[in-house]
Amino acid sequence: MPLIKVSILTLRLYAKMKTLSLKPAEVTKKWRLVDAEGVVLGRLASVLAKRLRGKHRPDYTPHVDCGENIVVINADKVRVTGKKLKDDVFYWHTGHPGGIKERTAGETLAGRFPERLLEKAVERMIPRTPLGRQQMNNLKVYAGPSHPHEAQKLEALDVAGMNPKNKRS
Repeated sequence: MPLIKVSILTLRLYAKMKTLSLKPAEVTKKWRLVDAEGVVLGRLASVLAKRLRGKHRPDYTPHVDCGENIVVINADKVRVTGKKLKDDVFYWHTGHPGGIKERTAGETLAGRFPERLLEKAVERMIPRTPLGRQQMNNLKVYAGPSHPHEAQKLEALDVAGMNPKNKRS
């Protein structure tokens, strides 16, 4: 059995390391702009959920809202692969007898509020807790190219360029 030689310096370094836990006052939030045109829905939603929670940061703290504020434009031009436009059916109940309703992903995209498809995809990836609801308030989704958040000095986040599979033609 080989002996492992550990230097005193290495032991001292490990003794000084502490787990970083942010407080809400110590968090600095950035504003990001994401163009959803041509980006695959599920891939975009997973990137947005990770950024909203703050899991991309090295100082991620699970019980603190340390994510980013994200503005998504062109949500009506998001891509859905395969037969999901007609096969993905979403159900909800009105609360009245016989009040089950359904709508496909294609009907949602072609409907009055196409940005809801992306909002619901991200919402289903965020924990259903008070902190998750607070983090969902940091997501702003717009169907067209215009948005009212010009004053926030948005930094662009290129989700389509992260991976070739993120953008489909």
